[in-house]
Amino acid sequence: MTAVTVSPKYQVVIPKDVRESMGIYPGQKIQMLVYKNRIELIPLQSIKNLQGFAQGIDTDFEREDDRL
Repeated sequence: MTAVTVSPKYQVVIPKDVRESMGIYPGQKIQMLVYKNRIELIPLQSIKNLQGFAQGIDTDFEREDDRL
């Protein structure tokens, strides 16, 4: 576990090994959650990076008569 220091402006630096293992890059958005007395950071993916994530999903289903 790596410890970080909060700056006077309440900023923290994400350690290099954590950034690299999570694929975090400059300018990326990160969601911050408070959960059971801890802070969790979740890297958000752009829509472009999510392209094809549901490849192979079955999209065949019966539509109701009043639907297009």
